[in-house]
Amino acid sequence: MRYTAGVLYCRRKMESVRWAFRYGAWSPGRTEWLLATSCVQAEEKARIGQFVFTRDAKAAMAGRLLIRKLIADKLQIPWNEVLLQRTSKGKPFLVNDISRTYPSFNFNISHHGEYAVLAAEVEFQVGVDIMKTELPGSGSIQEFFRIMMRQFTEKEWKSIKCAGSECSQLDMFYRYWALKESFIKAIGVGIGFNLQRIEFNASPLQLEIGKMYKETSSFCNKYQLDPTEFTVFTFDDLVASAVPLAPEDPTDWDNFNSKQEPPVRQRTNST
Repeated sequence: MRYTAGVLYCRRKMESVRWAFRYGAWSPGRTEWLLATSCVQAEEKARIGQFVFTRDAKAAMAGRLLIRKLIADKLQIPWNEVLLQRTSKGKPFLVNDISRTYPSFNFNISHHGEYAVLAAEVEFQVGVDIMKTELPGSGSIQEFFRIMMRQFTEKEWKSIKCAGSECSQLDMFYRYWALKESFIKAIGVGIGFNLQRIEFNASPLQLEIGKMYKETSSFCNKYQLDPTEFTVFTFDDLVASAVPLAPEDPTDWDNFNSKQEPPVRQRTNST
């Protein structure tokens, strides 16, 4: 399987944060899951508990632990004092007042397939998006492209169609899609934004399983920005600085253990 992650940001001076966790390979036992649920806020634990599938519950938990680790480790706010809420559109934000020390600090998360990713910047807006390369559910790749025609510029479609085989074209499609999604997440606009207003130029590339690529160039105020690599965490890394917010509740494990695995898609990209 192949993944594409897009990150759009404009950076000065201070260190960027790029973290990832492979929740698809995480099979938490009772001890790990109860620790995880005790280390997130009650309302988030309840929200995670409502998911039908284990994969979705793990993805949501991974995202929440990544955020809390970010705040605790980088902003030096004790884990059990971190207060997170959601906007009316569901975007998480930090309630704790950091206006004097980091007035422009912001973060963004995304998850798809098997990975949850987080990006954060101290001074400028950041957006991140990750996509697993998947074949369309029922129609052909070309029919899928036809439906999505308005999402890319003529130049971007030319780049996609010149990528080689249909599977390579799909890889390129998702690279552009992740870049565009990360951009609109960074600037905070909704689905009504015309994606043809922005254009990217991704270098031709044959993606290989298990490798990370960072060849796409980005510029801000004519200065080239050096891409940063994602650090992939284990579960132990995620909770290294964690402090439980409440006692463990055995029913949280019963709830998780009763969830279903999502149905397996019949069509897969075997290349």
